[in-house]
Amino acid sequence: MLLLLVVLPIILLVLGIPIFLILLATSEVALLFLRLPSTVVHQVMYDSLNKWPLLAVPFFIFAGDLMARGGISVRLLRWVTSMIGTVRGSLPMTSLGLAAVFGAISGATSAGVAAVGQLTYPQMRKAGYSEKFAGGLVTAENALDNLIPPSLGFILYGIAAETSVVHLFAAGIIPGLVLAGLFALYIYVYAYRQGIRESQAFSFSEFLYASRDGLWAVGAIAIILGGIYSGAFSPTEAAGVACVYAIFVTYFVYKEVTLAQLFAVATRTMMLTALVFIIVAAASLYAWLLTISGVAQITAEFITGLHASPWVILLIINMFLLLVGCVLDTATALLVLAPLLLPVAKTLGVDPIHFGVIVVMNLTIGTFTPPFGINIFVFQALFKVPSTTLYPGLMPFVALAILALMLVTYIPALSLWLARMV
Repeated sequence: MLLLLVVLPIILLVLGIPIFLILLATSEVALLFLRLPSTVVHQVMYDSLNKWPLLAVPFFIFAGDLMARGGISVRLLRWVTSMIGTVRGSLPMTSLGLAAVFGAISGATSAGVAAVGQLTYPQMRKAGYSEKFAGGLVTAENALDNLIPPSLGFILYGIAAETSVVHLFAAGIIPGLVLAGLFALYIYVYAYRQGIRESQAFSFSEFLYASRDGLWAVGAIAIILGGIYSGAFSPTEAAGVACVYAIFVTYFVYKEVTLAQLFAVATRTMMLTALVFIIVAAASLYAWLLTISGVAQITAEFITGLHASPWVILLIINMFLLLVGCVLDTATALLVLAPLLLPVAKTLGVDPIHFGVIVVMNLTIGTFTPPFGINIFVFQALFKVPSTTLYPGLMPFVALAILALMLVTYIPALSLWLARMV
């Protein structure tokens, strides 16, 4: 059974079959070997989707897409730019800052690549930044969306591991800032070594104007995060509030979307939600079979049976997750591997919240790691940058992200300090 559940998906993946079909086909074959009734498929898949936190997924997708198209992201860009001032490398710094701010609204990395990239990538190229550097930055920086709340990755991990989503959101803030800080340091060093100084003097009047013009845009962040951490509403309710707020601001305040465009955004959200949910359902069925067939227990016993130090086992888990993140999408990997690896983490004394940050951060790095990172595909679809140019530009950011991952893995306080205050 172990060989069936592990080898068959790999064979089907090599053949290029879509991931949800791979999981369903493997699960059906496993059911035959286990002699379980086929009605189990419908029950497990329905139960996997019948969860309140999952409602946040389409809401955040809709809100993020609408804010990107309705003038909010443009105003956020001007607001962030007004604060950067005379910092060397201000354009890429602005792009990084906008990615962090947009991450506090959308929670989806691919949406961030599209929204932030279309605003900042052309400007960086005009300012003299190479295609390699600018492309690598835009592709990698939007991984912050998976760490800075609200995060779809944390929502899915919370469902798979039956862990508080609110605590996970709080736990991701400092790791996200650590990653952003390392990226900012690299940007400064790069701009200094290349002799690029495109920054303008800080203008308080410009800052005031940008803040006033972007007040409604910044308000989205305050409402979403403030509402969650004040206890006014749950993450799922916050997602619904974000949708209502986005419609009000983009249609009635900024007046940059029409009813037809609102329906178009809703249609795209419906399609993306269907793609996410079919993966959630198929991955949940596969993960359930891994558990009842004993594969999860065998895996846990094998890792703990290595009799290695906890830090070595965590290093092995990190290496495994990094490899998986380069091949599988984040949703599938989270739903399949979280139930598999969480028991191992608990035997090591690792807090489930801390482990959730480790897992999500690993898989987040996979979104911009060549050759299969989803952010890479989105960026190339938008800007037609060849892989031979983009891949080398990504390598410094991948290395810095792994450094941040090591810090987060071995310094639990980075994840747990804020989580314990919630």
